[in-house]
Amino acid sequence: MDADDTICYCFHVSKRKILKFIRLEKPRRASQISECAGAGTGCGWCIPFLQKYFEQSADADLMTPDEYAKARGQYIASGKGKPPAGAIPPPDAT
Repeated sequence: MDADDTICYCFHVSKRKILKFIRLEKPRRASQISECAGAGTGCGWCIPFLQKYFEQSADADLMTPDEYAKARGQYIASGKGKPPAGAIPPPDAT
């Protein structure tokens, strides 16, 4: 995923913003990334990815932005999370 791709669709937080927050604020726990525009506090889909970025893992970059968005749509459709009003909607299931 590129730096300007969205990681937290609920609050429109990009990978660039998350990585900058981690670099500048030096959170002690992955959960503190929520202080970056609320990332991870909506539907919950992005939490594992925030944790991976926190751990400096490249695993989150194994998906393309389209694959990431579709996987989030499946996560929400399965009833595991509910995006807040104003969140980027999941792509159409086609």
